[in-house]
Amino acid sequence: MSSPILAPVVVLVAWTMVMWAWMYVTRIPAMQRAKMRLDPEAPRGEQMATLPPRVRWKADNYNHLMEQPTLFYAIALTLAIVGHGGGWSARLAWIYVGLRVVHSLVQATWNKIEVRFALFFLSSLALVGLIVICISDTNIF
Repeated sequence: MSSPILAPVVVLVAWTMVMWAWMYVTRIPAMQRAKMRLDPEAPRGEQMATLPPRVRWKADNYNHLMEQPTLFYAIALTLAIVGHGGGWSARLAWIYVGLRVVHSLVQATWNKIEVRFALFFLSSLALVGLIVICISDTNIF
């Protein structure tokens, strides 16, 4: 079984791994420059908080890609399974993924909060659209 909505799912997973790599490509050299010694007794995040903001932004975004996108994966896979992964579902999925990629780029490079919020809000609307399609156009209830 193949569904058009699966392509944006795979693209967002791949993008998440791009952000993972970008996080470490910037974090490890910053840790080396700071001569940071990892302390397993330090509270979670305390040591990383000492790194420059431009380094932390990548990790913050990677963490964000582990949050709301999990809802996207669930609803997109549900739509694919029930045979409603084409048409508007696929369009909204691509819109969601595109907005999340732009959100990542903004957060990782510029981190203008108002712009990030607007992108997050718009992507959330796309996600709500997918949920509405799933509830109204499928027979899962």
